[in-house]
Amino acid sequence: MISLVAAVASGQNSQLMYYMNLPQNHLLNPALRPTNRVYVGLPVLSGINFNMNNNYLNFSDVFLKGQVKDSIITFLHPDYDAAKFLAKIKDINSMETETSVQMLGAGFSIGKDGYIFFEVNERIQSNLVLPGDLFRLALYGNESFVGRSIDLSSLRAGMTAYHEFGFGYSRNVTEKLRIGIKGKFLAGLATASIENKTFGIKVNDDYSHTLDADLTLNMSGPIRVDPSTQLNIRDLKFLSTDIFNTTDDAMDFFSGWQNPGLGIDIGATYDLTERIILSASVTDLGFIRWKKDLTNLRTDDQFIFSGLSLNDYFSGDKTLSEIGTELLDSLTNTFVLSGTGKPFTTYLPFGISIGGSYNISNQISVGVLSYSRVSGGRIREALTMSANLNISNVLTASIGYTAENHRYDNLGAGLGIRAGVAQFYIVSDRIPLSWNKIKSEESTIFLPANWNTVNFRIGMNLVFGKREKEQKDIPMVYME
Repeated sequence: MISLVAAVASGQNSQLMYYMNLPQNHLLNPALRPTNRVYVGLPVLSGINFNMNNNYLNFSDVFLKGQVKDSIITFLHPDYDAAKFLAKIKDINSMETETSVQMLGAGFSIGKDGYIFFEVNERIQSNLVLPGDLFRLALYGNESFVGRSIDLSSLRAGMTAYHEFGFGYSRNVTEKLRIGIKGKFLAGLATASIENKTFGIKVNDDYSHTLDADLTLNMSGPIRVDPSTQLNIRDLKFLSTDIFNTTDDAMDFFSGWQNPGLGIDIGATYDLTERIILSASVTDLGFIRWKKDLTNLRTDDQFIFSGLSLNDYFSGDKTLSEIGTELLDSLTNTFVLSGTGKPFTTYLPFGISIGGSYNISNQISVGVLSYSRVSGGRIREALTMSANLNISNVLTASIGYTAENHRYDNLGAGLGIRAGVAQFYIVSDRIPLSWNKIKSEESTIFLPANWNTVNFRIGMNLVFGKREKEQKDIPMVYME
């Protein structure tokens, strides 16, 4: 497979791929395989996928039309109704991004129903979980919280970059049941994550804040913090590990071999009838053990700092820069950290897919796919219904509707066309339907009005041959 990608933009793979005749659909279920006998991927050209989603804000909640014609303001503008913004905020608000780049890949049919494949991917994942009371405290101010304790133990944040080397195999174990499995070796490049055992804020009568915190920041990467028995945030000293002084040092870092991990994907399909096919999979079960260039910063105590409030900004008394500087000064004078360099383990977000399709004819099918993503102990659900067209190795297309992130107007589409050995495809699960228009003297800018999820993939596969007319191992039927 070769995938020529024209966009880089980061979570999960496109759910519409599940019922398309593309080599990439094994990323969602290793039991799936395309109708071609062979695909080969080349470095960088093999494919880029970008996914970003959150469960609380749409584009129009952050950028909206102002009072002046064709102007756009943000939620921090004095004219913006803070109560309207906070009405969108939930008790727990999460955001995830993921970018994956396939550096190398290949798949081969073996015998009548066997299929073997391998791939090398570069992946970057990040997540952020913010308690709703953190927004309310900042925008409403201290008065409504005086004497109250705010629980912020749900606060999470993390970022991980790693190599993934995968090797998979699938085959029919009975006439109706097909099983697929992919093992992965993971090599961690860099990570930073917050381990939150206890974190709370109490607003005192004088509007100062008492913090009760037991937090640990675990890091591994080319920059580390000089460990010390006790240190103030202001006194942190960042040390370069000099990894790029020589070619060998740079190769040692980018190989990631000193931060090893393992992962696995498992999937199956089952022919309930000649037209109804069920499928299920678990993907990205895995962990990385971090051992190189380590820093662990921990704070475990009670502290008092000046407080968090944007009221002075809304009243025009201070700028955001001034408020930010005062807050940073207060925090740096308050938090006392202890630093160590102990190994630690991070776990990958994993996905659970359960689907079913009904083949209306040899070319047309309809499908439903439930996808659950588990990250940081929290589950995010998405349900996709699609209509699919698959004409042998020549044309594959899908249109779908997805309910996700409290939005129910997510339409998606995918198209793949084969010309000779080249198969061009484009897939997007979330297409904005309404747009805001901003005019200026020189240009017009269009911004999506309601958009809290992005998932985009585009590429070109090199595919060879066609398997025998025997298609009961995948959740759709293709015309031969």
